[in-house]
Amino acid sequence: MARQLISSGSEYERKFGYSRAVVDGDDIFVAGTTGFDYATGEISDNPAEQARQTLRTIETALIEAGSSLNDVVRARYYVPNADDWGPIAEVLGEVFGDIRPAATAVITGLIDSRMKVEIEVTARKQGI
Repeated sequence: MARQLISSGSEYERKFGYSRAVVDGDDIFVAGTTGFDYATGEISDNPAEQARQTLRTIETALIEAGSSLNDVVRARYYVPNADDWGPIAEVLGEVFGDIRPAATAVITGLIDSRMKVEIEVTARKQGI
């Protein structure tokens, strides 16, 4: 099976040379994704809403790849401000509470000061 590249429509994908997701066999690797709504170019100031938007973007890429959030096996969360972790973690618990992927959270800087969370995941195709 050939490698499949999935785009979310972000102008930065071509500009910076990456794909929203790459499908390689049964594995799906979703790039670090932030709370921007790529249809509008807007980003909320609310960390929980950013987490929700981030997960919507990730879910769209996974569906295009033949998978879903239920198939996530690994997640990494990057948060610049530890004070934002509580509201973000609450959203993550709502979405991943039953799925329970292996996960890591890191407090670190992000490239745009408006970003309150960046999430990357690895998933397996459905039915595997």
